[in-house]
Amino acid sequence: MKFKKFSGVVGLMTVVSLALAGCGASSSEAVNTKDDGKLITVDVFDSRANYQGIQKGWAAKIFKDKFNVKLNIIAPNVAGGGETLFDTRSAAGNLGDIVITTTGGGRMKKLVKAGLISDMTPYLKGMDNIKKFKKSSDALAKIAGKNGVWGLGMGVSTSSPTKPSEGVEPQDEPYIRWDYYREAGYPEIKDMDQFLDVLKQMQDIARKDQKDDKVYAISMFKDWDGSGMAFVQHMAAWFGYANQGSAFLKADGTDEQTVLTKDGIYQKILAWLHKAQTMGLVDPDSSSQNWDKLHDKVTNGKVLLSPFSFLGKPSFNSGERKAKGVGFALAPLQTMRPYSQGFINEGDLSYFIGIGSKAKNKQRLVKIINWLYSPEGVYASSNGTTAGPKGLTWEMKDGQPVLSEFGEKVQFASEGVEVPAQWGGGIYADGICALNFPTIAPNDIDPETKQTYNSFLWPSELKKTNPLLSDWSKHMDGAKTEFEYLNKHKMVMVQAGVPYSAPEENSAQSARRTQINSAVIAASWKAALANSQSEFDKEIKEMTTKADGFGFKDIQKFDYAAINEHMAMSKKVAEAAK
Repeated sequence: MKFKKFSGVVGLMTVVSLALAGCGASSSEAVNTKDDGKLITVDVFDSRANYQGIQKGWAAKIFKDKFNVKLNIIAPNVAGGGETLFDTRSAAGNLGDIVITTTGGGRMKKLVKAGLISDMTPYLKGMDNIKKFKKSSDALAKIAGKNGVWGLGMGVSTSSPTKPSEGVEPQDEPYIRWDYYREAGYPEIKDMDQFLDVLKQMQDIARKDQKDDKVYAISMFKDWDGSGMAFVQHMAAWFGYANQGSAFLKADGTDEQTVLTKDGIYQKILAWLHKAQTMGLVDPDSSSQNWDKLHDKVTNGKVLLSPFSFLGKPSFNSGERKAKGVGFALAPLQTMRPYSQGFINEGDLSYFIGIGSKAKNKQRLVKIINWLYSPEGVYASSNGTTAGPKGLTWEMKDGQPVLSEFGEKVQFASEGVEVPAQWGGGIYADGICALNFPTIAPNDIDPETKQTYNSFLWPSELKKTNPLLSDWSKHMDGAKTEFEYLNKHKMVMVQAGVPYSAPEENSAQSARRTQINSAVIAASWKAALANSQSEFDKEIKEMTTKADGFGFKDIQKFDYAAINEHMAMSKKVAEAAK
């Protein structure tokens, strides 16, 4: 499951749907805090979820035991069709009982105006966690353009906005199968071209080792594509670029580009992938498979590069493998300058969680949201970014949190690990909370343990080692964590954390953007998987021509204004934090 960064943009159909939904919206809805406590199925419309259906396993048991509910996840990412599911449910006037979706492109304001989400204010008696993060709900109310508690953002925090929020490693950086890199002789990786040569060596070794010609250095997926190839947008962060719509801005504010910038970061990475394709390094399933398929391949050792921290290491690096020196680790790419976002006290407001206006038993739903922002809720609901539920994966010893034996097993590679019957049974990985919505930043401090929610930063974990980590450390200047190595070489680029949501677009511009995004995504995939330079050049030219024809200049102007507004806010916060 993924900690997703890219915010969606509301298309023309969405605007129409929201307008239709608003036709019958009441300015004030009836408040009923009574609840008979019976078992209910809660429909969760979740734009971030990568699973659709009834929540399973240990997380399901926790929700059932605490609130007597079953969660039914409604996931556009899985259903496909882009914004179609959102449009359809909006037009019907009922998104879901709990709603997790984007705020960008004016969606938050439209949801409130159309009466599709509820103000939680009447239900806040005793809801101390929601009240604790009032900064987040106030910031969302400002985006909505109407007073009220419409929801909370994700990753709220009490830590400094100039401090990297990710913990031991940035979210996006190059991870490689270190065991095959070792067998290749630890070759130097001066730049991206040399990186391809190293990946080719590793692929040759891996195929011989596994006796399988379907092992690939690079494997991609397309179900997260929004304003471009999401895989490429994540790779742009290797070099300090943050993405907003069609635009990219360097973390220090020194450079701005778009997907159409000739020889810009987006097109450079497309060219790199194209070169990888011509070298036979790219999985031919890349353009047709989804995240789950890619995840399975990584877990089974069939992919050698992970462009983000939440794929390779947690999927593949089991304790047994690490004990053999086998697993993913950060590559020593000399030109990388990973982007890092500072803690955002108000939370990342590109997504929010709220209550659907047609929901019944709203008091119980508000209690669920309040719990999700408690330490217990954070551990139970964050999918792989925290230590997991206390009592199952960790415990307190001598005043410090430590992983249990079971917790150590599932810290990496939780596939196939059976959960004790008293926790609901089944496979641990199958029971991970499907919401994919980290409520509190995992590297924020748990007030009860005085340590982070993320177990990788616990003193008890930092002192541990294994053959994989020892070998990596030996060849990475003695560093024990990725941030230690990156900071030593002054590679990390931190943008001070501030809450930001792109301004609302008019319907005509939203329609143009939808056309442009489709053209950019289609041409990008064709270019990346092109088998000749002439074919690559043709697709890039066609992408530019089509996007310009759809009115790209207006989109560029809008997105540049957005990224520069965001940067100005970041600089102001950074200055205040000095």
